[in-house]
Amino acid sequence: MAINQTDRDILRDLAKRVREISEMPEQKEKIRLWKTCNDLKPERAMVYADPQNGWGELDSAWIKLECQDSSARGFEFSLRRRIVRHEHIPDDFPTLNTLNVDVRISGSGYDDYGFSLKTTSPNQRGGAYHIEPVIKNMDDLSKLHFRPIKVDHEATNRSFEVTQELFGDILKVRKVGKSFWRYGLSRVLIHMRGLDNMMLDMYDNPELLKSLMGFLRDDFLKELEILKQENAISLNNSPDGVNGSGGIAYNSYLPEYDSDITPDYKFCRCWGESQETVGVGPKQFDEFVLQYQLPLMSYFGLVDYGCCEPLDQKLDVLVKKVPHLRWVAVSPWSDRRICAEKINGRYVYVYKPNPSLICSPRPDWDAVGREVRETLEITNGNPTHIIMKDTNTFCNQPERITRWAEIATNIAKEMA
Repeated sequence: MAINQTDRDILRDLAKRVREISEMPEQKEKIRLWKTCNDLKPERAMVYADPQNGWGELDSAWIKLECQDSSARGFEFSLRRRIVRHEHIPDDFPTLNTLNVDVRISGSGYDDYGFSLKTTSPNQRGGAYHIEPVIKNMDDLSKLHFRPIKVDHEATNRSFEVTQELFGDILKVRKVGKSFWRYGLSRVLIHMRGLDNMMLDMYDNPELLKSLMGFLRDDFLKELEILKQENAISLNNSPDGVNGSGGIAYNSYLPEYDSDITPDYKFCRCWGESQETVGVGPKQFDEFVLQYQLPLMSYFGLVDYGCCEPLDQKLDVLVKKVPHLRWVAVSPWSDRRICAEKINGRYVYVYKPNPSLICSPRPDWDAVGREVRETLEITNGNPTHIIMKDTNTFCNQPERITRWAEIATNIAKEMA
């Protein structure tokens, strides 16, 4: 991959700007505060604003690509986003002087189980879609096979060499194996079976549901085995490593991401969730979902659990059964007080405010402040993350994410 000199100069100047930002004293302070919070010794609540699907509106307003080569533009886009995040989102997310080159893995998608999954979508980008079940009965299970996961070390090394040659004297270029493990088995299942079918199966066809969940558990166990054999895993305790539930996970319990220790799952964290069972009671959740996640999560040194699903009625079983639990998601649809009573400083309370407050046509800034303040009063000084995410639009007013971050961070500091 040859990049012309003009593009190289643009990229290197951007990398130098990222390095300058990473060397600001505020970055070390942010990192220190995340670590103390995740070590369950918080000095204040930590704040992270993730634009997620609203990034496109930030890009349109604040990013203008200058490189001509398409491969150079990939680097440029990534670097400019890091600069935009620093300049326009005043939260606690730290900027590091690292640039990661991810391992190339194939055969790990939903369509790699032996079926081509079928969905019907509207013409709206990012809109809802209907799943056409491909698993209709027990006989269909015999058509499934484990994903044919393969690691392309040669392609990974080529990408690393190009990146190192371009940026290695400015940023710390890292070759990174798989370092994010998500165990939302019910999400994979509904793309095979359908959401309505999964719900009915708990009553009408429990053996099919359990057999399919067992297959998915074993498939993900096989993935762990393959990646370890291929030396394709990396430690994930980094100062900018984001949990699935939201906040940054940096802590003292796990080895540092750049430690010389041989990577192993027991030195990493993973994420479990089951958003599809939002309407399922704790006993059925345990029987049909959690029992199949536990063998996977037990491999890891720390566990992050939950996403958008309310967990207030499931916390008893999660606390009792999930090994090394450290972070618990508290969605806008959870009872915040019940969650605070059950979490009670033993884990990090990861609260995600309702994004509609800043994403609807008329944002309600008074409600934004009230929600953050009320939550911190409820958690009462216990380890807390305040995470804005699931933001699909800012109605073409990207400065809304700036204002939310300012409000939430100021309140967190005030109530420290």
